[in-house]
Amino acid sequence: MPLVYEKIGIFPSIYTSSLRFSTKLSSIPAAMASSLFFSTPIPTKLISKQKPFSHHSSNPLLPQSTIKPLRSLVVSTAAAIEAETETSSSNSTPLKSLPFRVGHGFDLHRLEPGYPLIIGGINIPHDRGCEAHSDGDVLLHCVVDAILGALGLPDIGQIFPDTDPKWKGAPSSVFMEEAVRLMHEAGYELGNLDATLILQRPKVSPHKESIRANLCKLLGADPSVVNLKAKTHEKVDSLGENRSIAAHTVVLLMKK
Repeated sequence: MPLVYEKIGIFPSIYTSSLRFSTKLSSIPAAMASSLFFSTPIPTKLISKQKPFSHHSSNPLLPQSTIKPLRSLVVSTAAAIEAETETSSSNSTPLKSLPFRVGHGFDLHRLEPGYPLIIGGINIPHDRGCEAHSDGDVLLHCVVDAILGALGLPDIGQIFPDTDPKWKGAPSSVFMEEAVRLMHEAGYELGNLDATLILQRPKVSPHKESIRANLCKLLGADPSVVNLKAKTHEKVDSLGENRSIAAHTVVLLMKK
């Protein structure tokens, strides 16, 4: 019958608990499903005496001189495995080389008195501005997210977390520069961009060309491939009540 080590904590009780024999565990798969099973035991090599059926011994299976080094090995190995797993899970999937890549970005910020309203890097006169960790530029945040999405990268909040003090009040042009750098590093360039601003007030039309020109400058793109639209929200919900501002962006990236 198979020899099964009971699980206690992070590793089986190779040094803390007992041998357990059971007639119910008549195969390796059954033993593995029930507990942690290393290999079919060789009776002549068993370190501890075989105990009567269903009897559990509290005595360790190995001498103390072996237990301490083994315990250290187990803990260090487990820590190494956990670190390796975390590293692999945090790494992005290798970018597949495609002739075109499409990304979509969305952002929304609450409007509050006492903050500047910055859209596309341009300061827009208004009695409210975006409450945010950085400068709250909803359009640039949205464009950055679209580029990162097209490249299969994490969103702006992961790359520039609002828990990091160095981004407090930072101009969103810094985020744009990094997104453009990543785009070129991956071997792509901007094909075209289409962005839509959604806000009830103020009117964007007097500032639209300035915003678009600055967006082209930050992207290093020709104005013919950068489009900007602005919509109201027909006085519906927070957007229509001048309590928030939102933006959508779609980008097409082309292989260089």
